[in-house]
Amino acid sequence: MSVGEHAGERPFATDLLFTDGLPQMDDEVGYRGAVAARAAGITYRQLDYWARTELVEPTVRGARGSGSQRLYGFRDILVLKLVKRLLDTGISLQQIRTAVDQLRAAGIRDLAGTTLMSDGASVYLCTSNDEVIDLVSRGQGVFGIAVGKVLREVESELVDFEAHAPEAVDELAARRAARTA
Repeated sequence: MSVGEHAGERPFATDLLFTDGLPQMDDEVGYRGAVAARAAGITYRQLDYWARTELVEPTVRGARGSGSQRLYGFRDILVLKLVKRLLDTGISLQQIRTAVDQLRAAGIRDLAGTTLMSDGASVYLCTSNDEVIDLVSRGQGVFGIAVGKVLREVESELVDFEAHAPEAVDELAARRAARTA
């Protein structure tokens, strides 16, 4: 099915898109931009641009003026890595922006079992093996990204990073809490 087929049927539903198959993460805990960029395999400059242009905005805490820090949740980092993968395959940023918006609007429930397929021009969302086979048999599918695999890569990268730098997870909030205590 094309990503845009369900675009107008449901309201913007980020929670539906990013719940099933994901580790249970505290929505109040966030990852600073440098950690999010590293886990997604992008530069900090890309991260900043994508946040400013509202392609992928941090859901834990957005920037609020000079000196404030954005905090990205696990789900945000997963989307960042998916965007990076799509860019690496040659999909335009404009097409990726459309695909991300339409994925959110579609309200996908089982993200871990989802595959993003593309023919180089459009992005298709396949939620079953039959849909992948159907797309490939029609000669439309050129490549696919197994979202569940990307999800596990992000999870592994964040766990590894936290093991080596636990203070990187929102030390600003920890300092504020210490001051008020």
